[in-house]
Amino acid sequence: MLRHIGIKAKITSKVKDILNADKLILSGVGAYDSAIERIHSMDLLPVMNERIINEKIPLLGICLGMQLLTNRSEEGRRKGFGWISGDVVKFDFVNKKEKFKIPHMRWNQVNIKKETILFRNIVEEPRFYFVHSYHVMPNNKENILCTTNYGYDFVSALEKENLYGVQFHPEKSHKFGMQVLKNFVELT
Repeated sequence: MLRHIGIKAKITSKVKDILNADKLILSGVGAYDSAIERIHSMDLLPVMNERIINEKIPLLGICLGMQLLTNRSEEGRRKGFGWISGDVVKFDFVNKKEKFKIPHMRWNQVNIKKETILFRNIVEEPRFYFVHSYHVMPNNKENILCTTNYGYDFVSALEKENLYGVQFHPEKSHKFGMQVLKNFVELT
């Protein structure tokens, strides 16, 4: 999608590339513990902490990439990065009148809760594509950018300083996703 909108990007897990990047996207497909273990096994967390937390370069976490920014997940036992205080929980429809399928896999509207550069120039009601069974519950409500309803409202985007996270997949979300990625890339 980045190439499609004219952005030069590199997919990498090399420390040298992370050190030279001016922005990072942490994509995520898979399981929480496996992703954390892979990052630790490649010794990427120290360089990510330096660049993202200390030097404050922008980071966009997508789906599982957003979930990894938190403290922990019900999906696994490993600790998350803890950069945004909160937990990741599985959709729970036990006490709900209507039961929804898990995973949440469909197009859905987002309800923007506060102004952010990430949603700049999106004038219509934004719709994004979701594929997930877990969602983030941040401890600080000020970090919530938008929510989405799937049986109940859940947090579908977060922001804390230079950290951005989206539960949806902008790379699969046509014009809305293209705009979110463009806005992220244009951050200064």
